[in-house]
Amino acid sequence: MSSLQISACSSSISSTRKVNAAINVPKLPRLRLSLPKIPPTSTTKLVLEVNRSIDTIIPSQLDVTTSTELYEDNYSKATIQFYAILEAVSDRIEMHNNMCEQRNNWNTLLLNSLNMITLTASTMVGLNTAIDDSALKVMSTLLFTAATGMLLIMNKIQPSQLAEEQRNATRLFKQLQTEIQTILAIGNPTEEDANSAMEKVLALDKAYPLPLLGVMLEKFPSKYEPAVWWPKTNTNEFQKQVLRSEKKTNNGWTPELETEMWQILEVMKRKDMEDYDRLGNLVLKVNKTLAKSGPLLTVIAALGSALGNHGSSWVSIVAAVAGSLAASTNALEHGGQVGMVFEMYRNCGGFFKLLQETIEATLEEKAFEKRENGELFEMKVAMKLGRSVSQLKQLASKFASYESEGIGIEEFASKLF
Repeated sequence: MSSLQISACSSSISSTRKVNAAINVPKLPRLRLSLPKIPPTSTTKLVLEVNRSIDTIIPSQLDVTTSTELYEDNYSKATIQFYAILEAVSDRIEMHNNMCEQRNNWNTLLLNSLNMITLTASTMVGLNTAIDDSALKVMSTLLFTAATGMLLIMNKIQPSQLAEEQRNATRLFKQLQTEIQTILAIGNPTEEDANSAMEKVLALDKAYPLPLLGVMLEKFPSKYEPAVWWPKTNTNEFQKQVLRSEKKTNNGWTPELETEMWQILEVMKRKDMEDYDRLGNLVLKVNKTLAKSGPLLTVIAALGSALGNHGSSWVSIVAAVAGSLAASTNALEHGGQVGMVFEMYRNCGGFFKLLQETIEATLEEKAFEKRENGELFEMKVAMKLGRSVSQLKQLASKFASYESEGIGIEEFASKLF
């Protein structure tokens, strides 16, 4: 029995040693390899330098506040405001351009539809005198009535004038866009310049509104008035910060140049502005007459169509003639775009009024260093009037000689309009 226990113990010990021998693997010696160092090339040096500069300039954890501060450090507040205004101006240019195309289509489609309806109704009235058909009588009356309603709406909104308003707004917004880009290109804009640009945007929005209901411009005012698209607080649209003197000097101004500007202003008042005032009132009267005549003729045609029958052919003839005259009146008013011509005169009158206020505001400034440079101002006025500087001087001297002789000058100041 004891021999069995001894043999069992010896067998268990031997099996344990085998297991331990299988598990405990002897450790291998560590091998240390020494690789030769690669000398840094120019490329690796450049990468290392760029990484160091990035680590010093841009921290690893940069929050939104820090990035905003870095942005404001690189760009002034006025510059950021100018870029924001520039984006708004670009968007308005696109909007006014789209509205111009839309309202021009309105004028074409409405005019064609009205003339087709009116002429069709006139033809039905003429046929009714021959065959005395009650259906033609009712249909022509309804067509004349529908034409009257459509014509009243069309004369109220004046689509051709609306399209011209949007054309002018697009041009003026593009002009403001160029002015802002010039200020940004010159550099160092101030917050006062940004506020002035914002006022000009709002003044243009008020002068040329996009919606029709509630804010549409009056299409038949009591008298002609030039368009006003600039803020009253800042009538000088020229960039005063360009070539402005910071010292107490004449800043390019001489007594002869001031006299020349006053003389040019007198020529503008007596010739250009007076002529556009006369033409604007004339076109306004013509447009009012045509706008009243069209619906009146269609009403007469509708009544004649309703009351006419086979026995009273003269009533149907009056209806047919009135319908034909209504179509001709509509073609003259809206096909000739009389409303567009009136708006064009308003815009040209506003151009001269703005130039007048600009010259007066500049000359009334007694401190020469606060004015724009005189030579630059003279060149801008000449370009506005479509003249060279020498031609501008010749016009001023001609006005002075005519004035001394008591003769009115016949030449206009502008060669553009």
